Amino acid sequence: MGYVRGLRCRECGAEYPATLRTVCDACFGPLEVRYEMEAVREAFTRDGLAGRPRDLWRYAELLPVADPASRVDLQVGCTPLRRAENLAGTLGLRDVWVKDDTVNPTYSFKDRPVAVAIAKAREWDVPAVGCASTGNLAAATAAAAAKARLPCYVFASAHLEPTKLLLPRLYGATVVPVDGTYDDANRVALIAADRRVREERGPEPDGLV
Repeated sequence: MGYVRGLRCRECGAEYPATLRTVCDACFGPLEVRYEMEAVREAFTRDGLAGRPRDLWRYAELLPVADPASRVDLQVGCTPLRRAENLAGTLGLRDVWVKDDTVNPTYSFKDRPVAVAIAKAREWDVPAVGCASTGNLAAATAAAAAKARLPCYVFASAHLEPTKLLLPRLYGATVVPVDGTYDDANRVALIAADRRVREERGPEPDGLV
């Protein structure tokens, strides 16, 4: 898997191989990617970086996608810095620079993690993707999924303003309304994803599914 060493739970420290899973089996905490940093240091050099394309994938050694063919080309990342002179004056600072991620495909920094997630989904032959969202993540996921020709499901509170789901619908996503808050929608999305992962992995050794 390229430079990926495995997964580690951010909460309890449990470690797992780099396989398809949603949360830590021990405590349900979020999982982070661990890398073979010595190998990364050898491959990721200042001179080599200078000649690479100016997008997210110029940092490929530090992203958990091994197969370049899995990437979705939406020109994400390497967004400009804007000098904010008025803000600097208000704060009494010499210089303030603002990272302008509105030039990303769906006008949000959410395009960055989604580009990696969709590439990984393609690498693993995942048949569909989805997310829980209040707007920006839904748009980013739906756009990248459309480019990758993957079905996309957006779980959102049924009370969310319809305009926040306009872009995902335009990109062809299926919106799943959940009667509750964002947290409720997130739980439903997690249950759906976990059920799908367990179907892909098959029964556990002790017979649990």
